[in-house]
Amino acid sequence: MIRITERYIETGQTPAVAGVISLTYDERKRGRLRAQTQSGEDVGLFLERGKTLLDGDLLLAENGNVYAISAAPETVATAQASEARQFAQICYHLGNRHTPLQIGELWVRFQPDHVLEDLCRLYGLEVVRESAPFNPENGAYGGHSGHGGHSSHHHGHDHSHDQSRHDARERYHFHAPDHEHPHDHVHLHSHPHEH
Repeated sequence: MIRITERYIETGQTPAVAGVISLTYDERKRGRLRAQTQSGEDVGLFLERGKTLLDGDLLLAENGNVYAISAAPETVATAQASEARQFAQICYHLGNRHTPLQIGELWVRFQPDHVLEDLCRLYGLEVVRESAPFNPENGAYGGHSGHGGHSSHHHGHDHSHDQSRHDARERYHFHAPDHEHPHDHVHLHSHPHEH
C-alpha cells in the first residue's frame, strides 16, 4: 500500500501525476482512509485532519509520487430554481441550516435529506436525486474552491409544483416572529418561543 502523508505544495511547475483517487464528499473529509486509485493501486491517506480535500487537490506520497483527488459521483439532491429571487430565498434558508451546499447558476446541491428536499419544493424548486460529484462551498473562512459545476438541464417534462408546495405547507408552518397561536406543529424559523 502506498502511504500518502501530505498535501502537495505548489512549486510553480505542473507535477507528473502518478494516479487519480476518486472519493465521495464524506470520504474527502476524513484524514485517515484506505482507497484505490482509478488504476487499482492501493493507497492509504494519512493526512492532517480537519481540512476537506477538494476536487483537483494534489497529494504527496512517501515515495515522492503525486496523486490527484477527484470528486466521485454520489447520490445527491439537486434543486433547480426558475428565477433569482426564488434561488436567493432557498440559499438563505438552506444556509441557515448549516448544511453543506454546492451552489451553481440557479441550482443548489446537497446530500439527500427529505426535509431539505421538501423545503426546496415548498419554494417551487424542481428537486431531483441524481448521481453527480458533490463539491460544496467551503464556508466564509475556508477559501473559495471554485470547483462547483453543473450544466443546466431539462428533464423533458412539464409539471406544476402547486401540489408539492401545498403538501409541504401542510407539513411546515412559516410565519412572522410576533405570532400568537398554539404550537402543535413544526416551525421553520429561528426565534425563541415562550411556552
